[in-house]
Amino acid sequence: MFTVKEKTASFDVDPQCSFTPLCPDELPVSGGDEIADELNRQAGYAAYRVASKEDHPAAAPWITTDPSAVMTPVEGDYPNLDVKWPAHCVVGTKGNMLIPGLPDEDAYDLVVRKGVDPEKHPYGSCFHDLACTESTGAIEWLRERLVDTVIVGGLATDFCMKTTALQLSAAGFRVIVNLGACRSVNPATLEDDLAQMRLAGVETIQSANELKSSALLQPTDPSG
Repeated sequence: MFTVKEKTASFDVDPQCSFTPLCPDELPVSGGDEIADELNRQAGYAAYRVASKEDHPAAAPWITTDPSAVMTPVEGDYPNLDVKWPAHCVVGTKGNMLIPGLPDEDAYDLVVRKGVDPEKHPYGSCFHDLACTESTGAIEWLRERLVDTVIVGGLATDFCMKTTALQLSAAGFRVIVNLGACRSVNPATLEDDLAQMRLAGVETIQSANELKSSALLQPTDPSG
């Protein structure tokens, strides 16, 4: 199955400093600051480049300063919150910034901002709510440009990246996850995460080099 570059988008999911060792007191993912080059390479096979960012407030019901409370349920009537997390990706902080090596935000064709509402903590980049009913506009934006294939990478494989890939696949896009451009919070769950994505029809590659060598994609001008 081939697609053409003009119908392909590259999606950088939450590649923010909060999810790297650059912000060790937030939600550091081992190697999270090492994926910029691979994200840049995959973008070379796409006509559009999209990023998502968590733009969180400084105070929210899901925020905890107690390490033992992380990933425990949020108390109260908050249908769009599941578990507690340390403060991260707070607007105006280093953690909110894209990792070094990526383009400036204004160089992207679209930047999706999520998690702005303190009572909503989404994982996927396509919906603001956990029930996937309140669109961020990403799916509609891609459809308007007749995109049929999305190459996905980002942070983290077992949370926001996986959820975004599943949302895009459910919306009817061909989704190719570039594992070289991803890192996991818990690498022990990687095989289960991959199985879940593949069951949903998501394709996986080890690096952007496979986009060229395996002919998964063909350039807009085949003679080029």
